[in-house]
Amino acid sequence: MTSPTAMTATTFTFRPLDPLQDAELLHEWLTHPKAAYWMMQDARLEDVERAYMEVAADEHQEALLGLHDGEPVFLMERYDPVHRELVGLYEPRPGDVGMHFLVPATDTPVSGFTRSVITAVMTHLFEDPRTARVVVEPDVGNTAVHALNEAVGFVPEREIQKPEKKALLSFCTREQFERAMSV
Repeated sequence: MTSPTAMTATTFTFRPLDPLQDAELLHEWLTHPKAAYWMMQDARLEDVERAYMEVAADEHQEALLGLHDGEPVFLMERYDPVHRELVGLYEPRPGDVGMHFLVPATDTPVSGFTRSVITAVMTHLFEDPRTARVVVEPDVGNTAVHALNEAVGFVPEREIQKPEKKALLSFCTREQFERAMSV
């Protein structure tokens, strides 16, 4: 995969992920060592298809591909934390939206690319006027994503124990995101 050379949040578009059509691409991304925090290193193609067919059929979550010039360059997942991922682990507020994103490994990294991706993801989430706050729960050991989250306005609240990992529960309100983008 080749990364674009100049990135801004507005250079990306989004489309719904097609679990069957996009499975090979996702399988390549999710089983790469760089994607270890997605915990799908040993997934077979069928496992990826099945997992994303479940997402597509679930009214409480969705998967989107981020595109640059029509080519997929990242994965974004949006979920309702009242019903998925964080049930019983924190007190949700109206307007909370959960998010995951994955930038696949590349042989030609571009400085600032991943920050452009998370900025685009956050912009996309806040385009929905019902979104008041974005919730994330990255692995406590994923310091690279903690720094990216902080750069776009996330504030860590506390560590939580999920079934599959110890996570850093963090929040970003619309105001915090706008303030981070104005710096």
